[in-house]
Amino acid sequence: MSHPARPLKNIVIVGGGSAGWMTAAALSHALGESCNITLIESQMIGTVGVGEATIPPIRNFNQRLGIDEATFVRETAGSFKLGIQFVDWSRKGHSYFHPFGQYGAEFDSVPFYHYWMRESLAGRINDPIDEYSMCWAMAKDGKFAHPEADRRKIQSTFDYAYHFDAGLYAAFLRKFAEARGVKRVEGRVTDVSQWAEDGFIESVTLESGERIDGEFFVDCSGFRGLLIEGALEAGYENWQHWLPCDRAVAVPCEKGAAITPYTRSTAKSAGWQWRIPLQHRTGNGYVHCSEHISEDEATAELLSTVDGKPTGDPRTLRFVTGRRKKFWDRNCVAIGLSAGFMEPLESTSLHLIQYGILRLIALLPDTAMSPLLAREYNRQTTAEYERIRDFLILHYKATTRDDAELWRYCSAMQIPDSLQYKMDHFRNHGMLVADERELFANPSWIAVYLGQDIVPERAPALAEMREGVPVTERMSAIRQAMTGAVGVMPRHEDFLARHCPSPLSS
Repeated sequence: MSHPARPLKNIVIVGGGSAGWMTAAALSHALGESCNITLIESQMIGTVGVGEATIPPIRNFNQRLGIDEATFVRETAGSFKLGIQFVDWSRKGHSYFHPFGQYGAEFDSVPFYHYWMRESLAGRINDPIDEYSMCWAMAKDGKFAHPEADRRKIQSTFDYAYHFDAGLYAAFLRKFAEARGVKRVEGRVTDVSQWAEDGFIESVTLESGERIDGEFFVDCSGFRGLLIEGALEAGYENWQHWLPCDRAVAVPCEKGAAITPYTRSTAKSAGWQWRIPLQHRTGNGYVHCSEHISEDEATAELLSTVDGKPTGDPRTLRFVTGRRKKFWDRNCVAIGLSAGFMEPLESTSLHLIQYGILRLIALLPDTAMSPLLAREYNRQTTAEYERIRDFLILHYKATTRDDAELWRYCSAMQIPDSLQYKMDHFRNHGMLVADERELFANPSWIAVYLGQDIVPERAPALAEMREGVPVTERMSAIRQAMTGAVGVMPRHEDFLARHCPSPLSS
């Protein structure tokens, strides 16, 4: 069936939660009143609601919509995030920090980390590279302030993201979207009608019998993939042989004494545990592999290690890490968990939603629905998922732990050639090779390589040839500048209380 080319007039989003309402907010902001946007969600279907930690690009998403940061943090009971502390990943009793920002400060044409590597391998310094991260200097002291714009200042060398309540974020964006004309329909989809000629989706029918027609559909129905898989059978690529965890049990608890400005990830015998501090509570979860621990055992272990009294019942989530073979098929695009699942180790779930939406806006079709647009969307999205996949696999592969079956399996497993190539470069001569579109830039890879004991055999050659540079003095001056800057910053709790206190925190 041929579709005449004219601008879309009816877009239907199936599913709410973070994915649905982020999509509705961004589309209504971008398209204005030129297109009718309908979002269907059922209060009877719960959302996953564990994606409470983010990475810095979420700030760009909010800014694009004109959302005021203080209002957003207050409304979502949020806190600030300078990075992730990884505990017991390389070996038990060891921790490192993945910062949102650079290491040190550049003082020569050779990158700072090359000099750190040269001095460290020569034994002239014993400090871990964490000690040259402004993010870690702030995080370990429980401090927070916004970065400075002046590139000459050490306070310009860090970035930040947020922790927030995903349910409150969805409610915040619902208010935003409905104010811009998005129509919400309560109900559960029970049937999907397709055109006989080409299999395009024509309409969805609700349990009430109401039929909703659309020209383009966005599947935000979660793991079920009601449209993209249930109707269109786009297929799924399973990555469990590289990322074997397939369960998560999550439980909130009373907030601790301090609202730390970072996420913590602690490796356990059969997976890892997250800790995400909000203004009114702390989010906790145990991501684990069902081959090595039962759900009851994982729940008991989680409850025995949380900071405070649980404020809700533990909820178990089952998943298969991987991605759709087609994210966009015919007149439907999958965004969020319906598109694929990357376990929350590096807080990428909301990022993948965000960039799925921005890619859709950039490649928005008209009613002719050119297959070239879907092809380009799928090409870009596949590449992004695979780059993030490799970064996550690195955490599991780079371990010396042999105290549990999961870690023995991971340290011995075959990995994608694309990741092996990167690891070989770093091991041999400290070089970072990356695609220019990498989500995780050089400091992120440095953090995990060095934090998990992948030490180069030698420093990059150029650093060895720069003999006249006063490296020791410059590195010492950077440490002193960091100490001075952090010393005058407010405590994270005080910053929140002054600028964006949540009514739920009292």
